Amino acid sequence: MTRKRIAVTGMGVISPIGNTLGDFEAALQAGQSGIRKFEALAELNFKCQVGGIPPGVESIATSYFDEEERMAMNNCMTYACIAAIDAWTDAGLELPERPSSDVLWDTGAVVGSGAGGVETLGSRVVPLTDAGQVKRLGSMCVEQIMSSNLSAKIGGLFGLGNQVTSNSSACATGAEAIYMATERIRNGKAQRMLAGGAEGVSRYIWSAFDAMRVLARKFNDRPSEASRPMSASAGGFVPSAGAGILVLEELDSARERGARIHAELLGGAVNSGGHRNGGSMTAPNASGVQRCIVAALSDAGVDGGEIDAISGHLTGTFADPVEVVNWSRSLGRQAEDLPWITAPKSIFGHALGAAGAIETVAAILMLRGGYVHPSCNCEDLHPEVEPYADSVAHELKEVPDMRTVIKSGFGFGDVNCSLVFRNWSN
Repeated sequence: MTRKRIAVTGMGVISPIGNTLGDFEAALQAGQSGIRKFEALAELNFKCQVGGIPPGVESIATSYFDEEERMAMNNCMTYACIAAIDAWTDAGLELPERPSSDVLWDTGAVVGSGAGGVETLGSRVVPLTDAGQVKRLGSMCVEQIMSSNLSAKIGGLFGLGNQVTSNSSACATGAEAIYMATERIRNGKAQRMLAGGAEGVSRYIWSAFDAMRVLARKFNDRPSEASRPMSASAGGFVPSAGAGILVLEELDSARERGARIHAELLGGAVNSGGHRNGGSMTAPNASGVQRCIVAALSDAGVDGGEIDAISGHLTGTFADPVEVVNWSRSLGRQAEDLPWITAPKSIFGHALGAAGAIETVAAILMLRGGYVHPSCNCEDLHPEVEPYADSVAHELKEVPDMRTVIKSGFGFGDVNCSLVFRNWSN
């Protein structure tokens, strides 16, 4: 059976730098930081007191959902559902009437998070249960804490009748969801899939990372400078939140309905380093990372020399120099020949389970627009990254002939995902 080709026909994003594709792209191109200081974190004695929180979401939610719907969702679910609706309409698809008896049997969703229900557990379930006030939890609590809440809610919004599931692979979640949905369409089991990830704002999630001492803590007075991937003065990542959702569609279907195509998803791969040879729960096995990238290139039918830009995972931790070397080895490109490499987290922070999906939106916008967005706060490149200095864009770079971009996400648990996209041409 001939493998189906995959078109990206819709995108939606909720992020610290913008909640529409236009606003998001404008901030991305300008390198305009979405990182802010939050006094609430200081009051809770966090060492890292900065983060990225999407602004203005409540007003959007009010215009998208009625009061009962809003009450049934925590902020992670709200981010995911808004991004899904925006992706759907961006794809030129009509929103279904609600309520409706129609089921879209050929359409499904894979949308996951790293820890989407933790805020609800911490703020409501645990304190009310421990206080003997279980009745006050309400009937909608389970919807907000079950691991499949994002895909389940989105499935109900659109009447999806195909596979509807949630994945969770730490920081690789968003990218992995896109790969999983791609496989569903490729194998002829779905015509169209919503795919991506979301992560809510939660002091309970962020506190765990703060306790690990992996968050940036030296720039609380200069929040826009706190996220420093590839920098010699990087001291940890900056937590953020949001959602990124794609509409993936069988190419023939997209063509038949005259859909605008943002990009073609050529291929991808997922794997794990097995917690061996330097890999652990919190560190990547370099061999696993390299094998994932090579496998994605093979699946896409692309040679490493064809890659025009890399959208890295690059977090602002000790792993950044290792990642850059892994890219060089995986693509078979020497330091002087490495393609442009950029760090989206330098602009809007690390959105954990949503990171891969939000950053995939950024990568496709770069590909579509023929540019490489800036990597901020890395003027002082790490010594091990310095040999690759000519490949790091400190400011917006116009690349009008850009054709192929690779995006990867690497997560706790030593898990990896890589995706390869090509600029669309008939």
